[in-house]
Amino acid sequence: MIVGVITVVGLLVTRMPGPAPKLIVPEGLDLPAGTQPRAVTLGESWIAVVTDDDRILIFNPDGRLRQEVVIAPR
Repeated sequence: MIVGVITVVGLLVTRMPGPAPKLIVPEGLDLPAGTQPRAVTLGESWIAVVTDDDRILIFNPDGRLRQEVVIAPR
């Protein structure tokens, strides 16, 4: 029974994930004039902002706009 407990504890310790990656967030993002953010999502190398005019803006970690996706109406 002691060997079983040691095995379970050993497996838990070795299978635990490492520290979470640090996300770099710029102080501010320049959104196009007249838009308001609805949602923000952070990735490892990008930041996505969904705006109230149905666009998704993808920014680099330094705050520069990388890509813009227009959400088509239904």
